[in-house]
Amino acid sequence: MSSLSLFLMTTDILERFYGVIPAGGVGTRLWPLSRAAAPKFLHDLTGSGSTLIRATYDRLSPLAGERIMVVTGTAHRAAVCEQLPEISDANLVLESEPKDSAAAIGLAAAILHRRDPETIMGSFAADQVVGPLEVFLEAVREAVVTAATGKIVTIGIRPTLPSTGFGYIRQGGRLGIEGAPSATDVAEFVEKPSEEVARRYVASGDYLWNAGMFVAPTSLMLQHLEANEPALYAGLCEIADAWDGPERDQVAARVWPTLPKIAIDYAVAEPAAAAGDVAMVPGTFTWDDVGDFAALGRLNPAAENSKLKVIGEGARVYSDNASGVVVSDSKRVIALIGIDDVVVVDTPDALLVTTQEHAQQVKQAVEALKASGAVDVL
Repeated sequence: MSSLSLFLMTTDILERFYGVIPAGGVGTRLWPLSRAAAPKFLHDLTGSGSTLIRATYDRLSPLAGERIMVVTGTAHRAAVCEQLPEISDANLVLESEPKDSAAAIGLAAAILHRRDPETIMGSFAADQVVGPLEVFLEAVREAVVTAATGKIVTIGIRPTLPSTGFGYIRQGGRLGIEGAPSATDVAEFVEKPSEEVARRYVASGDYLWNAGMFVAPTSLMLQHLEANEPALYAGLCEIADAWDGPERDQVAARVWPTLPKIAIDYAVAEPAAAAGDVAMVPGTFTWDDVGDFAALGRLNPAAENSKLKVIGEGARVYSDNASGVVVSDSKRVIALIGIDDVVVVDTPDALLVTTQEHAQQVKQAVEALKASGAVDVL
């Protein structure tokens, strides 16, 4: 195929691309900064001046333009619209209650498929940090071209360390697709490993992190959803059939609460991989899901001549021989003396003190508070 023909083919395929941003999840490991009323995607956690959802939208715009749909909770409508004033009502899908990723992504697929059955959708979570932009966009371009051949495509992230907090993808052989030279088969998805197993994965070079980025024809996404979760598929189709009409609210209010909760990995990706319908494009860009306060430490540089990273406008922090991360959402003075790898998160009604080593355990504190009835701080 000539360079011109390949360019024209790729351009035509990319015009079918629609970005989808699932904006759900509280981010409990970032409590008390991230809460049900103000989850982490509504915060600027990198000091860039943009919230995570704003940055995600801007990252997709060069390929999708205004063809971007956001799926979020009804409670976050005002905040999301404030962050993304350009989004239209047609591209804002609101959930009355969380139903996990298969329902959110599946509903977006069903709505977009009814509007144009040739659509290739790409799902990218609202709370991830990615860069540099052009490297990310090139991976998405390859994923869209690969999806057009009849594949569900996941973008795998080259691991930089043997993380036990992520699932992994074992890559297979190259597919030889024009316009997508790095696309491979997916041999299997594997669950979060032990540290020993994670070290083996990284050393082998065959395993990539599963970042939950999926690009697929809406028709193929729905085909696998129907085969593996028929009740969920039927409910989503009923809602999608009414979505652009006057009965949207009535049908959604009746059907959505009845839908089963399941992750897109289990409902679609893993069974589709077993059927040979999943491909992968490796992403060589940097990626972080900002999963805990240790991640905030990685993403925010310390002040010159300091080992302490301070986040928060107007934060009042004194440190002497201290290292770690301080996040301040109050005007209270925080003084740290002779303490290493500390995490302090100060908000008007809750204070968290832990270490970067134990940052993942914040989720357990949130679960205990919820069980005790202290929902006012969650």
